Amino acid sequence: MFPSKRLTLPPYSRRTAISLALAGIVTVTAAAWGLSSGNEAHANTPPTAATVDVAAVLSRSIVDWQQFSGRLEAVDRVDIRPQVSGILTAVHFKDGAVVRKGDLLFTIDPRPFAAEVARAQAQVAAAESRAAYTATELARAERLLADNAIAKRDFEEKQNQARDGAASLQAAQAALKVARLNLEYCEIRAPIDGRLSRAEVTPGNLVTANAGAPLSSIVAAARIYAAFEVDEQSFLKYINAASSGQTPDLPVSLGLANEVGYSREGRIHSVDNRLDTASGTIRVRALFDNPDGRLIPGLYARIRLGGSQERNALLINEKAVGTDQDKRFVLVVGADNKAEYREVRTGATQHGLLVVEQGLQAGERIVVNGLQRIRPGDLINPQTTPMPGGDANDGGQEAAKVPAAAQTPTDSPAATGKAG
Repeated sequence: MFPSKRLTLPPYSRRTAISLALAGIVTVTAAAWGLSSGNEAHANTPPTAATVDVAAVLSRSIVDWQQFSGRLEAVDRVDIRPQVSGILTAVHFKDGAVVRKGDLLFTIDPRPFAAEVARAQAQVAAAESRAAYTATELARAERLLADNAIAKRDFEEKQNQARDGAASLQAAQAALKVARLNLEYCEIRAPIDGRLSRAEVTPGNLVTANAGAPLSSIVAAARIYAAFEVDEQSFLKYINAASSGQTPDLPVSLGLANEVGYSREGRIHSVDNRLDTASGTIRVRALFDNPDGRLIPGLYARIRLGGSQERNALLINEKAVGTDQDKRFVLVVGADNKAEYREVRTGATQHGLLVVEQGLQAGERIVVNGLQRIRPGDLINPQTTPMPGGDANDGGQEAAKVPAAAQTPTDSPAATGKAG
């Protein structure tokens, strides 16, 4: 075994070690103190307010419009068919032409019917001659009967012959009228004003009266129907009330598929007499003027139906509305510039803005841009801007029109009435 030896440091080495240890303790203590001071200073620093765009809720007078889809239908439509049989000799129109009532469209060979008229005229002449002769004989018999110079039986025979002659004359005259009418039917004329389809039969073909396909068709062009289906709730709330006289006539507008707005104004013409229980809708027809003839049956139509009289409504930009499960909300900016969660009930779109039926008051400021960067209760840096989608001058003027004491409460009928 080796003898153990004790390691002994010289006096100056011990002093150096103690100094180094003390220096390390001081360094660690200072670092810990500095870290604690930094955390405390960071905790006392106020959070940075997010900069967002805010705008005042607008108040406007609007009409609740209901939008529907439908199809155009002809007010009058007539199939052109021949009323007499014969050879078609001429077509007097171009396909798709606009015609007036009474314009000549087709001609059927009139010669057989002209001959029938001549024969009927001859029969009328013969019947007139016989009627005149029998009338003269009856007059002579009456004079003889007064002198008892003729038998009663002979007088009654003359009387019967006169009646037979008059009846034969009436029959001949009726046959002449029919013959002349058939001759007129050889010229097929437009029964109404409107636009024609194409000619389905060309000259030289035999056409048969009231049989086979029509020669053409004509639809009225000056006016046209727009037929559309209205749901039960809209019917009860608006159309039924208007038809019973409780509200004025509802305004109706029409737009075509290639149009942005609604270019034509019309009126409700008729409402069906029953509700379709399968679809829960009722058929409605609106009547529109069509002076330029651009509206033709079968076209798709966008229908806008005025659902009420003018009323005051609150309008906001749709981008200001957030979704929380089945709820819709906005962030209202309070006097302390903090964001407040506010549930809202919205309606239809009007003037490019969303109608707020409940939850806001006119003039309140809401976040319209930057909604995703803040949460309810956050302090924000509001940048006031006009309501996007509204007129540039609406930003503060609309709010100024409605004083705080006169603002519409959220539970009032004007704020809770539904726009379709």
